[in-house]
Amino acid sequence: MLTDISSESVAAILPLYITGVLGLGTIAFGFLDGIYQGVSALVRIAGGYASDRVHQPKWVAFIGYGLAAIARIGLLFASGFVALTAVITADRIGKGVRTAPRDSLITAASRPDNLGTSFGVHRTLDNIGAAVGPLIAFFILLLIPDGYHVIFVASLAFALLGVAILGIVVPNVRTDRGTAETETTGADAAASASSDDDADAAAAAPAALATPRKKFDWSVVTTGPMRRVLAAAGILGLLTIGDGFIYLFLQARSDFAAQWFPLLYVGTNVAFLAFAIPLGRLADRVGRARVFVFGHVALVAAYVIATLPLADVAATILCLVFLGAFYASTDGVLSALAAQLTTPETHGTGIAAAQTVVALARFASAVGFGVLWYAIGPQPAMIIVAVLLAVAIPLIALLLRPFLADHGERTA
Repeated sequence: MLTDISSESVAAILPLYITGVLGLGTIAFGFLDGIYQGVSALVRIAGGYASDRVHQPKWVAFIGYGLAAIARIGLLFASGFVALTAVITADRIGKGVRTAPRDSLITAASRPDNLGTSFGVHRTLDNIGAAVGPLIAFFILLLIPDGYHVIFVASLAFALLGVAILGIVVPNVRTDRGTAETETTGADAAASASSDDDADAAAAAPAALATPRKKFDWSVVTTGPMRRVLAAAGILGLLTIGDGFIYLFLQARSDFAAQWFPLLYVGTNVAFLAFAIPLGRLADRVGRARVFVFGHVALVAAYVIATLPLADVAATILCLVFLGAFYASTDGVLSALAAQLTTPETHGTGIAAAQTVVALARFASAVGFGVLWYAIGPQPAMIIVAVLLAVAIPLIALLLRPFLADHGERTA
């Protein structure tokens, strides 16, 4: 939650900052938005693999959160395209390192039949932060019209607070031997120093040593059902354009003042917040693949509403609601589906592989859509993407048909 307050307060003003303050065009914005969406793909699998291999998901995630926090300092000094590219790259690499280990922690602390709900709870907290961050940005710009650097300072403060809480409070839960193991911290660590605990540990040591660690198996991630999921996520990701483009389109269509722009992010994240747990529970009941695929219908609806010649507030709100529903039915659900189709020893890598495919696809999508926007205009570009996505959804449903009705009990 705290990290999303930090990152989304910046993301909410980034399109305006890039195109308005720095004076860059849509192609440059598309490239930077692509980096924001996709550069984390370079290290996501590495972060997940490191988490699985060293069995320290908390501390691998800590490194990622820490790097992203340090990148916030760079925003205070970045004033050109190259500098901003470097800062965004560092921030997104941090996100790539932390995401899979964090989701692995959630998986280790959850029951298999409750995994979608657990990710829904996480996404709820995530989106509380994602709603609060743009609100902070909005009020800062309301009070200080050119207060972009004040937003960057506030973002840094929340990022550092999140890193501190992760390091001090969060237990290091993992499933490297098929059962959750928790690293003791704080008072628990002090208690474990007692002689009684030492005796218990000594008695338990032979049993622990007698349980061999299972060999890491890459084929779980690269073959079988996971291969279908990765293909589906990649194709759909290519047809998912960045929110920034949609918001710029809505702003131009309905003549929003620049100071109201961050509230578009608030609307989407409030909708995401409202739908996250219900759709996570629905995915547990009717099948995660099914909810993931048909959640893209909401994205088509958002595209269609954005292209209609409607300038009223109701149409804008409806577009944001569909965007939020799309993210709620795909973001955490895809992670839960990847965890479902992998073994405990490969959860982190499997989740990272799915996230990597999506990130790379969205990087290509953002860059390509920026060029398309520049070449033929925003409305024709949006219509083309909407039509392609509408055609792709039933084809992807056929691709994932073997386990569309799987309720989450099976693993690879």
